[in-house]
Amino acid sequence: MAGKEKRTVRIIGERNIHLHLSNPSHRQRIAKIGKALSSPVRLEILDMLKTTPRSLQEIASILCIPLSSAALHIKTLEDAQLIVTESQPGIHGSMRVCICSLQSFRLETFDADIDSANKSVSLDMPIGNYCDCLIYPTCGLADENGPIDAYDTIQSFYTPARTKAQLIWFSKGYLEYRFPNIHNPLLSLSEISFSMEICSEAPGFLENWPSDITVSVNQVEVGTFHSPGDMGARRGRLTPPTWPNGNTQYGLLKTFSVRENGSYLDGKPEKPQVNIETIAINDQPYISLKIQVKEDAEHVGGINLFGEKYGDYPQGIVMNLTYL
Repeated sequence: MAGKEKRTVRIIGERNIHLHLSNPSHRQRIAKIGKALSSPVRLEILDMLKTTPRSLQEIASILCIPLSSAALHIKTLEDAQLIVTESQPGIHGSMRVCICSLQSFRLETFDADIDSANKSVSLDMPIGNYCDCLIYPTCGLADENGPIDAYDTIQSFYTPARTKAQLIWFSKGYLEYRFPNIHNPLLSLSEISFSMEICSEAPGFLENWPSDITVSVNQVEVGTFHSPGDMGARRGRLTPPTWPNGNTQYGLLKTFSVRENGSYLDGKPEKPQVNIETIAINDQPYISLKIQVKEDAEHVGGINLFGEKYGDYPQGIVMNLTYL
């Protein structure tokens, strides 16, 4: 169309904001976001900019507000880091073009480590903090900036930079984690559980690519997740813009737990002969968790394991101890 220019804005900064009310360093940011979201006009501007870059003049015209008012609203949204703006060439000189940089916003209002009401204790383990591994290609690690070292190189799994990993994948083998044993032996433990976001691993992605992913606690198998595929048909809600389309994007959140009467996967019984006594939680200063795709599994379809900055869920591997 004559006189119409194509506009793009580079989206930089946080796409998914996760703040804690109990963290003093987060409170000023929370207050700015609260102020930015308190205006119906600014909410309308955010909705308008969520997929389409627009100039300041266009925003004022669409909302039928003065240009000066539109500029004040934009400044408030910028201060809260909910939008980004750039100066770009226009038909009559330069113009400011804006777009929403926010995809999701999460505010934690409680201390996730200790929940006294539910008599539970939680610990979130970064996925790069494994203590042992046996890896077969295809394999690799990535952080929010992209790949760590080279694709399909087993040596990458031993680099010091592995602790920054937010996505890990391999075709078969295992990762082992050792959580500090935070169990209080003076209390009666009713359940220990581990939740993680996982899926299969195929070249690129294939949503019909089954894999049998087995989890062991203290070297005792507690369950196997039969993953349906390697998920990539849509973007992961947390997956950073640096990660390309056409690759794995997100997984499924699965919870493996051991109780007094057996082990469970997402609350469904797995192995009735495995219980809290079987995994001998009091025998060592750590609690071992092994995530594995066995060579002799029916479906050797690999695994993708997601950290807090990839996929759909802002977490690593969460261990939870629940008491009676």
